[in-house]
Amino acid sequence: MLRWTITFVVIALIAGVLGFGGIAGASAGIAKILFFIFLVLFVLSLLKGVVKR
Repeated sequence: MLRWTITFVVIALIAGVLGFGGIAGASAGIAKILFFIFLVLFVLSLLKGVVKR
């Protein structure tokens, strides 16, 4: 999941530098969504590890 987030962030940055606003916006939006999904899953796994102990 983190690999997808990093991939879309890189695509968004490259598209932004080259001036493709629509592509950069879409890639940045996807990167944000994947980042928040990753963050929620990370927090849930931390909480699950704490509760198991």
